[in-house]
Amino acid sequence: MMSVRSTDASKPKVSTLTEPIEVGTSGLYLRGKGFRGYLSVYTIAMIAFTAVWGSIMGIVLPNHVQLLEVAQFFTGADANVDIQQLTLLKQSIDAGTATATADQERLLGILADFDSSKASALAIITTLGTILTMLVQPIVGVLSDRTRSRFGRRAPWILSGAVIGAACLVLARFSPTLALLGLSMALAQAILNVALGPLQATVADRVPEERRGVASSLGGFGNFFGGLLGGILAGVLFATLGLDIYVVVALFAALAAVLFVLVAKDRSSRDLTVAPFNWKSFFVGFTVALRAADFRWVWIARLLLTFGYTVSTALSLYLLQSYVRPALSAAEATQTAPLLILAGVPTTLIAVLISGKLSDKLGRRKPFVIAASVLMAASMLVPIISPTLPALFIQTAVAGLAFGIYLPVDQALFIDVLPDQRSAGRDLGVAALGSSLGQALGPILASLVVVVTGNYLGIWVAALVLVAFAAVAIFPVKGVR
Repeated sequence: MMSVRSTDASKPKVSTLTEPIEVGTSGLYLRGKGFRGYLSVYTIAMIAFTAVWGSIMGIVLPNHVQLLEVAQFFTGADANVDIQQLTLLKQSIDAGTATATADQERLLGILADFDSSKASALAIITTLGTILTMLVQPIVGVLSDRTRSRFGRRAPWILSGAVIGAACLVLARFSPTLALLGLSMALAQAILNVALGPLQATVADRVPEERRGVASSLGGFGNFFGGLLGGILAGVLFATLGLDIYVVVALFAALAAVLFVLVAKDRSSRDLTVAPFNWKSFFVGFTVALRAADFRWVWIARLLLTFGYTVSTALSLYLLQSYVRPALSAAEATQTAPLLILAGVPTTLIAVLISGKLSDKLGRRKPFVIAASVLMAASMLVPIISPTLPALFIQTAVAGLAFGIYLPVDQALFIDVLPDQRSAGRDLGVAALGSSLGQALGPILASLVVVVTGNYLGIWVAALVLVAFAAVAIFPVKGVR
């Protein structure tokens, strides 16, 4: 008698997803290949989006602005002036070791105007994009909560935002004026965040509470590593590719979004039940989360920390050319800026991969966020005491450790204090508004410091104060330990 061998097809299949709480929403991952696949493509997508900020906002855009401004200020007989040597002369005069000739005084006056103008132009461009993002993110969050499609609520926004945002980056590459560059970059920032907000909301949609720390850690890792990867590659390749780096990172972001939608397939939301749309309820809805005390304090803390951190980094490429003694050239600064980011890699990686998981294990969030804020504030003291390149490397390493602790736990903390899990997209959009507002205010304050004081020292003082207050803001949170 022939025996029949059991096959995998004859075994009962074990579901890796729970059934949705409501028709048209996502199920929660339980285990297995589906969850691992989701975490993998979620991390890749986070890397891709933050690679845009690390490469474009950190390296390419400041260089683009500087190239356009140089052509405006140093013209005619001054077109071949060595800006690095002029800056070194200024530092020597400030130190009392040199005296300027009449022609050098004239050039130093142009240099001062050039420094103020490029700082202001960069601040305006980045701030316009951030303000537009602030307006778009919460609205997209609400609309993605209500979206009906065969691909789920979030996928249409993730895909369209990435593709259209990438097209805007390509437009920025070919912008010959500051006005067109500002418009294209503002649109790129805002539209890429149309994808990023719903992407992050998938953690609340699909990951059970006890595993959100792990998912947020991987998202935090992607957030950090993407910025690092983008910054390093842009710094290394700028001499070769120049402004074409816009196109490279645009393709990466678009392809990562396509990969996420194809691999981490969501349930159809065609049968989703939504209340009739009402404009008053729509706008009032944005205030729901902020009326909850715990959410409000976590939001304020994020705003302050992001504000302070952005103040310290908004003009980092120019800081290397003007604050550090001795001053670096534009080419040296472009190559050095990614190395500064790299200095924080070991501590940040360890912190990101451990803090979220440890936070889940201990069942505590607040101590991690407070410690990260205090540590970051302490890092700002280093360049105040010593305005040198080695001091900046130390500051970056310490701030990297602080950010590695902060990123995954802060995201998990926000999800924990959500007043309504069913409106996660809307309320996490409001949470992202805290980051966006801090990112909008940071360049403004940094450029004002440079314009008013004529130097960069005040940037570090302002950053220290803001980040220290971020730690204080977490103490009143009561619903989460």
